[in-house]
Amino acid sequence: MARRAVGGTGVKGARRPELRLPAPERYEGGELEPDGDYDGLEFREADLTGQNGAGARFMDCALRGCALDGTRLSRARVLDSALSGVRGVGTNLAEATLRDVELTDARLGGTQLHGAVLERVLVRGGKIDFLNLRSARLKDVVFEGCVLVEPDFGGARLERVEFVDCAVKGVDLTGATLVDVDLRGAASLEIARGVDRLSGAVISTAQLLDLAPVLAGEMGIRVEG
Repeated sequence: MARRAVGGTGVKGARRPELRLPAPERYEGGELEPDGDYDGLEFREADLTGQNGAGARFMDCALRGCALDGTRLSRARVLDSALSGVRGVGTNLAEATLRDVELTDARLGGTQLHGAVLERVLVRGGKIDFLNLRSARLKDVVFEGCVLVEPDFGGARLERVEFVDCAVKGVDLTGATLVDVDLRGAASLEIARGVDRLSGAVISTAQLLDLAPVLAGEMGIRVEG
């Protein structure tokens, strides 16, 4: 199930996930396994540091307060699942699929999501530093009330993506494609690279004024006096 967030005039709003997880069973299975199959499980305060769950499938799962330092989840599929209070540095989710997922109050750094597919994903609260989403595909994704420090969307495709009450610092949009991307709700917006890729996005008047020096520099305009 999903509901569509309210978008502005001419902007299609993102569809948010609506999770109704069945009562999960506590996971007691030890370390993750590559290509493992995890269905209807709760990982509570689990230390998954350095474990290898590459290619695994997580369906109707809840990860609460888990440590994900260096956890390898490349090409994993996370479906109809909720992650809350997870923390870690260098979590590898390259080429993973996240569909109908809620990520709340995360504290993550250097998370690798390059080449990943995110569909109907809500990122609410928390702080994520140096998020790598290069060449990823995002559709119906909402960043809400969170802090994103130097996120990298280089070469990514963003469609129906919303930024609501969040701080976006030093974002890289080099080579990105934006379709129905709503940036007006961002509490702060700093674009380090790729300001020329804003076609397909909507920003507020105040944001336009803040970005004017960057836009002028991109266009080779000299502003004096």
